[in-house]
Amino acid sequence: MDIAIAIARLRREKGLTQAELAKVTGLSSGYIAAIEQGRRVPRQKTLAIIVEKLGADIDGLQRRQSSND
Repeated sequence: MDIAIAIARLRREKGLTQAELAKVTGLSSGYIAAIEQGRRVPRQKTLAIIVEKLGADIDGLQRRQSSND
């Protein structure tokens, strides 16, 4: 599973829409959509903000990716 799928899955598990995640992260909903669709790859700092607002950490997200591959 790639980072895009992991972010989308975690967002849905938290019951957030892309617009809600965009609001709490200060990013646009279009950018969140592009990340989740694999059209954009967030910088490490941006990824850390997204993951933090989803109540996780980057290491946990990467473990989640590995366990679902």
